[in-house]
Amino acid sequence: MPALLFDLDGTLLETDPIHMAVFRDMMGSRGLAVDEAFYMRHVHGRLNVDFFAEFLPDEPDPQALSDAKEAEFRRRLPKPYPAMPGAKALIARARAEGWGLGVVTNANRLNAEAMLEATGLAEAVDTLVIGEECARGKPDPLPYQEAMRRLGVTPNHAMAFEDSPSGTRAARASGALTLGIRSSLSDAALRQAGAHLTLADFTDPALEPALARLTHPKGAFAT
Repeated sequence: MPALLFDLDGTLLETDPIHMAVFRDMMGSRGLAVDEAFYMRHVHGRLNVDFFAEFLPDEPDPQALSDAKEAEFRRRLPKPYPAMPGAKALIARARAEGWGLGVVTNANRLNAEAMLEATGLAEAVDTLVIGEECARGKPDPLPYQEAMRRLGVTPNHAMAFEDSPSGTRAARASGALTLGIRSSLSDAALRQAGAHLTLADFTDPALEPALARLTHPKGAFAT
């Protein structure tokens, strides 16, 4: 059976405004201004520890900074919180069809679990792959490959949904049919990162033809 693999932030739910506000407050106190352009260029889709190691090289513990940042994100995350339009309907359909469902994210485990609980999707997914718990996180394809391994599917039976360049590169390199979600980036930017096609959200009419490719009797599509 096919499998659907979802990123979290910006894909299953729109959380970038919360993350950006936390980064702005945290970095502002250290003399670095974080606006939307800076966030999209240097933060979006990356592991926190990589960001802090680059921009706060004199801080001794990037992981501690990351933990503090994410604790503040969880504090600010409203509960309940809406999923991306159409996401719950797609996931319900996938469950009814018996498809595998996975979440593949660079968020830490506490954040990922908090977001899934806030959207009411915690019980819906079959596996949760955390980038920092893998040997390599996105943009490496390893987290997506691990999700496929757990779900017992090959890349030509997997569809991945992503909103960031690093996540899109990871999904495409894994061999999955890769759909970009235009929550913060344009069609052109997501395609440049490797998306086969892009959607406004999960209600986009372009989703249905993509699902038809995934569920072809031979399970094959061009990548």
